[in-house]
Amino acid sequence: MNGDYILSKARAKEFASLDDAKGRERSGMFVAEGRKCVETLLQAGFRARYLFADSESGILEISGCDTILVKKGVLRQITRLTATPQIIAFFELPETTAPPAPDVAANGLVLALDRIQDPGNLGTILRTCDWMGIRTVVASVGTADVFNPKVVQASMGAIASVSVYYTDLAEWLKRLPPETPVFGTYLDGKNIYTEPLSGKGVLVMGNEGRGISEEMTQYINRKLYIPPFGVEAPASESLNVATATAIALSQFRQRQFNG
Repeated sequence: MNGDYILSKARAKEFASLDDAKGRERSGMFVAEGRKCVETLLQAGFRARYLFADSESGILEISGCDTILVKKGVLRQITRLTATPQIIAFFELPETTAPPAPDVAANGLVLALDRIQDPGNLGTILRTCDWMGIRTVVASVGTADVFNPKVVQASMGAIASVSVYYTDLAEWLKRLPPETPVFGTYLDGKNIYTEPLSGKGVLVMGNEGRGISEEMTQYINRKLYIPPFGVEAPASESLNVATATAIALSQFRQRQFNG
Protein backbone atom coordinates (compact mmCIF):
# COMPACT_ATOMS: atom_id res chain seq x y z
CA MET A 1 0.00 0.00 0.00
CA ASN A 2 1.28 3.47 -0.82
CA GLY A 3 2.01 6.29 1.59
CA ASP A 4 -1.46 7.87 1.41
CA TYR A 5 -2.78 5.83 4.35
CA ILE A 6 -4.86 7.91 6.76
CA LEU A 7 -5.13 6.75 10.34
CA SER A 8 -8.73 6.97 11.54
CA LYS A 9 -9.57 8.21 15.02
CA ALA A 10 -11.11 4.84 15.88
CA ARG A 11 -7.99 2.95 14.79
CA ALA A 12 -5.70 5.39 16.60
CA LYS A 13 -7.77 4.92 19.76
CA GLU A 14 -7.56 1.13 19.43
CA PHE A 15 -3.78 1.28 19.00
CA ALA A 16 -3.44 3.58 22.02
CA SER A 17 -5.48 1.16 24.14
CA LEU A 18 -2.75 -1.47 23.80
CA ASP A 19 -0.81 0.22 26.61
CA ASP A 20 -3.37 -1.36 28.92
CA ALA A 21 -3.81 -5.11 29.54
CA LYS A 22 -7.58 -4.85 29.10
CA GLY A 23 -7.09 -3.04 25.79
CA ARG A 24 -4.78 -5.78 24.56
CA GLU A 25 -7.22 -8.45 25.62
CA ARG A 26 -10.14 -6.63 23.97
CA SER A 27 -8.36 -6.12 20.64
CA GLY A 28 -6.37 -9.34 20.70
CA MET A 29 -3.21 -7.44 19.73
CA PHE A 30 0.12 -6.19 21.08
CA VAL A 31 2.57 -3.73 19.55
CA ALA A 32 6.27 -3.99 18.67
CA GLU A 33 8.45 -1.21 17.26
CA GLY A 34 11.71 -1.13 15.33
CA ARG A 35 12.93 -3.38 12.54
CA LYS A 36 15.00 -5.76 14.70
CA CYS A 37 12.20 -6.44 17.17
CA VAL A 38 9.52 -6.76 14.48
CA GLU A 39 11.60 -9.06 12.26
CA THR A 40 12.47 -11.32 15.19
CA LEU A 41 8.81 -11.77 16.07
CA LEU A 42 7.79 -12.40 12.45
CA GLN A 43 10.50 -15.01 12.02
CA ALA A 44 9.36 -16.72 15.21
CA GLY A 45 5.87 -17.14 13.76
CA PHE A 46 3.97 -14.29 15.38
CA ARG A 47 1.23 -13.04 13.06
CA ALA A 48 1.14 -9.32 12.22
CA ARG A 49 -2.34 -7.86 11.79
CA TYR A 50 -0.94 -4.45 10.78
CA LEU A 51 2.62 -3.66 9.73
CA PHE A 52 3.44 -0.02 9.07
CA ALA A 53 6.67 1.25 7.50
CA ASP A 54 7.97 4.72 6.69
CA SER A 55 7.28 5.30 2.98
CA GLU A 56 10.63 7.10 2.66
CA SER A 57 12.65 4.27 4.22
CA GLY A 58 12.82 2.13 1.10
CA ILE A 59 11.31 -0.82 2.97
CA LEU A 60 8.75 -2.67 0.85
CA GLU A 61 8.23 -5.79 2.95
CA ILE A 62 9.53 -7.40 6.14
CA SER A 63 10.13 -11.15 6.28
CA GLY A 64 7.68 -11.68 3.43
CA CYS A 65 4.88 -9.85 5.25
CA ASP A 66 2.80 -7.25 3.39
CA THR A 67 3.68 -3.76 4.56
CA ILE A 68 1.51 -0.63 4.75
CA LEU A 69 3.68 2.29 3.66
CA VAL A 70 2.82 5.47 5.55
CA LYS A 71 4.20 8.94 6.04
CA LYS A 72 6.36 9.50 9.10
CA GLY A 73 3.57 11.57 10.66
CA VAL A 74 1.39 8.44 10.94
CA LEU A 75 4.17 6.55 12.68
CA ARG A 76 4.68 9.52 14.98
CA GLN A 77 1.01 9.30 15.97
CA ILE A 78 1.21 5.68 17.10
CA THR A 79 4.74 5.26 18.43
CA ARG A 80 5.49 4.94 22.14
CA LEU A 81 9.16 5.74 21.60
CA THR A 82 10.93 9.09 21.81
CA ALA A 83 12.53 8.63 18.39
CA THR A 84 10.02 7.59 15.72
CA PRO A 85 10.95 4.14 14.34
CA GLN A 86 10.78 3.20 10.66
CA ILE A 87 8.56 0.19 11.41
CA ILE A 88 5.69 -0.47 13.82
CA ALA A 89 3.77 -3.74 13.87
CA PHE A 90 0.60 -4.83 15.63
CA PHE A 91 0.69 -8.56 16.30
CA GLU A 92 -2.05 -10.99 17.25
CA LEU A 93 -1.84 -12.13 20.86
CA PRO A 94 -0.93 -15.83 21.02
CA GLU A 95 -3.21 -18.22 22.87
CA THR A 96 -2.54 -18.59 26.59
CA THR A 97 -0.90 -21.89 27.44
CA ALA A 98 -0.69 -23.78 30.72
CA PRO A 99 2.61 -23.66 32.61
CA PRO A 100 4.97 -26.60 32.17
CA ALA A 101 4.89 -29.49 34.60
CA PRO A 102 7.22 -28.88 37.57
CA ASP A 103 9.53 -31.70 36.45
CA VAL A 104 10.72 -29.37 33.64
CA ALA A 105 13.35 -28.19 36.13
CA ALA A 106 14.96 -31.63 35.95
CA ASN A 107 16.03 -30.88 32.38
CA GLY A 108 17.58 -27.44 32.86
CA LEU A 109 17.46 -24.19 34.75
CA VAL A 110 14.06 -22.48 35.02
CA LEU A 111 13.63 -18.86 36.12
CA ALA A 112 10.70 -18.06 38.43
CA LEU A 113 9.58 -14.46 38.94
CA ASP A 114 7.74 -13.38 42.08
CA ARG A 115 5.74 -10.18 41.41
CA ILE A 116 8.22 -8.37 39.13
CA GLN A 117 6.13 -5.26 38.49
CA ASP A 118 8.26 -2.93 36.39
CA PRO A 119 7.82 -3.66 32.66
CA GLY A 120 11.34 -2.45 31.87
CA ASN A 121 12.80 -4.85 34.42
CA LEU A 122 10.82 -7.76 33.03
CA GLY A 123 11.85 -7.00 29.45
CA THR A 124 15.51 -6.73 30.45
CA ILE A 125 15.28 -10.00 32.38
CA LEU A 126 13.85 -11.78 29.33
CA ARG A 127 16.61 -10.36 27.13
CA THR A 128 19.16 -11.73 29.62
CA CYS A 129 17.39 -15.10 29.67
CA ASP A 130 17.62 -15.29 25.90
CA TRP A 131 21.35 -14.61 26.02
CA MET A 132 21.91 -17.11 28.84
CA GLY A 133 19.90 -19.88 27.22
CA ILE A 134 16.99 -19.84 29.67
CA ARG A 135 13.91 -20.83 27.67
CA THR A 136 11.30 -21.21 30.42
CA VAL A 137 10.12 -18.50 32.81
CA VAL A 138 7.32 -19.15 35.31
CA ALA A 139 5.81 -15.96 36.72
CA SER A 140 3.36 -15.14 39.48
CA VAL A 141 0.07 -13.54 38.48
CA GLY A 142 1.30 -10.27 40.01
CA THR A 143 4.15 -10.00 37.50
CA ALA A 144 4.00 -7.47 34.65
CA ASP A 145 2.35 -8.62 31.42
CA VAL A 146 4.88 -9.92 28.90
CA PHE A 147 2.97 -8.16 26.07
CA ASN A 148 3.09 -4.74 27.71
CA PRO A 149 4.73 -2.45 25.08
CA LYS A 150 7.57 -1.57 27.47
CA VAL A 151 8.30 -5.25 28.10
CA VAL A 152 8.29 -6.04 24.38
CA GLN A 153 10.71 -3.21 23.59
CA ALA A 154 13.05 -3.86 26.52
CA SER A 155 13.22 -7.54 25.61
CA MET A 156 14.44 -6.65 22.09
CA GLY A 157 12.39 -9.51 20.69
CA ALA A 158 13.37 -12.05 23.35
CA ILE A 159 9.69 -12.83 23.92
CA ALA A 160 10.00 -14.83 20.68
CA SER A 161 12.45 -17.32 22.21
CA VAL A 162 11.70 -17.22 25.95
CA SER A 163 8.35 -18.68 27.01
CA VAL A 164 6.66 -16.92 29.94
CA TYR A 165 3.92 -18.73 31.84
CA TYR A 166 1.68 -17.03 34.42
CA THR A 167 0.36 -19.16 37.26
CA ASP A 168 -0.05 -19.51 41.01
CA LEU A 169 3.70 -19.57 41.57
CA ALA A 170 3.55 -20.86 45.15
CA GLU A 171 1.42 -23.80 44.06
CA TRP A 172 3.78 -24.51 41.15
CA LEU A 173 6.82 -24.49 43.45
CA LYS A 174 4.97 -26.70 45.92
CA ARG A 175 4.54 -29.36 43.25
CA LEU A 176 8.25 -29.53 42.40
CA PRO A 177 9.85 -32.93 43.06
CA PRO A 178 11.42 -32.80 46.55
CA GLU A 179 14.95 -33.31 45.21
CA THR A 180 14.73 -30.20 42.98
CA PRO A 181 17.20 -27.45 43.94
CA VAL A 182 15.26 -24.21 44.34
CA PHE A 183 17.52 -21.15 44.59
CA GLY A 184 16.58 -17.66 45.70
CA THR A 185 18.52 -14.45 46.34
CA TYR A 186 18.48 -13.02 49.89
CA LEU A 187 20.54 -10.69 52.03
CA ASP A 188 21.17 -13.56 54.48
CA GLY A 189 22.01 -16.14 51.81
CA LYS A 190 25.35 -17.80 51.06
CA ASN A 191 27.90 -16.14 48.79
CA ILE A 192 26.88 -16.89 45.20
CA TYR A 193 30.50 -16.70 44.03
CA THR A 194 31.62 -19.61 46.23
CA GLU A 195 28.48 -21.75 46.49
CA PRO A 196 28.09 -24.82 44.25
CA LEU A 197 25.39 -24.15 41.65
CA SER A 198 23.46 -26.63 39.54
CA GLY A 199 22.67 -26.35 35.83
CA LYS A 200 19.22 -27.71 36.67
CA GLY A 201 16.53 -26.54 39.05
CA VAL A 202 14.71 -23.26 39.68
CA LEU A 203 16.04 -19.77 40.38
CA VAL A 204 13.48 -17.49 42.05
CA MET A 205 13.84 -13.71 41.78
CA GLY A 206 11.65 -11.43 43.87
CA ASN A 207 9.79 -8.14 43.73
CA GLU A 208 11.72 -4.89 43.21
CA GLY A 209 10.97 -3.47 46.66
CA ARG A 210 10.10 -6.44 48.82
CA GLY A 211 12.14 -9.27 47.41
CA ILE A 212 10.90 -12.85 47.52
CA SER A 213 7.66 -13.19 49.46
CA GLU A 214 7.32 -15.41 52.54
CA GLU A 215 4.85 -17.52 50.60
CA MET A 216 7.58 -18.46 48.12
CA THR A 217 10.41 -18.61 50.67
CA GLN A 218 9.04 -21.79 52.23
CA TYR A 219 9.81 -23.66 49.01
CA ILE A 220 13.35 -22.33 48.56
CA ASN A 221 16.01 -24.74 49.80
CA ARG A 222 19.16 -22.87 48.72
CA LYS A 223 19.50 -19.21 49.65
CA LEU A 224 22.07 -17.15 47.74
CA TYR A 225 23.57 -13.71 48.33
CA ILE A 226 25.29 -11.38 45.85
CA PRO A 227 27.84 -9.51 48.00
CA PRO A 228 29.04 -5.98 47.24
CA PHE A 229 32.70 -5.40 46.40
CA GLY A 230 35.14 -2.78 47.58
CA VAL A 231 33.05 -1.19 50.33
CA GLU A 232 31.74 -2.41 53.68
CA ALA A 233 28.52 -0.39 53.48
CA PRO A 234 27.53 0.51 49.90
CA ALA A 235 25.24 3.50 49.41
CA SER A 236 22.79 1.27 47.54
CA GLU A 237 20.66 -0.97 49.71
CA SER A 238 20.30 -3.59 47.00
CA LEU A 239 20.71 -4.36 43.31
CA ASN A 240 18.11 -3.71 40.67
CA VAL A 241 16.32 -7.05 40.11
CA ALA A 242 17.23 -7.18 36.41
CA THR A 243 20.90 -6.63 37.27
CA ALA A 244 20.76 -9.21 40.06
CA THR A 245 19.18 -11.73 37.68
CA ALA A 246 21.94 -11.20 35.13
CA ILE A 247 24.65 -11.70 37.76
CA ALA A 248 22.98 -14.80 39.16
CA LEU A 249 22.41 -16.43 35.77
CA SER A 250 25.98 -15.70 34.72
CA GLN A 251 27.21 -17.54 37.82
CA PHE A 252 25.07 -20.58 37.02
CA ARG A 253 26.41 -20.64 33.46
CA GLN A 254 30.01 -20.11 34.60
CA ARG A 255 29.79 -23.25 36.74
CA GLN A 256 28.69 -25.18 33.66
CA PHE A 257 31.66 -23.88 31.64
CA ASN A 258 34.02 -24.77 34.46
CA GLY A 259 32.54 -28.24 34.82
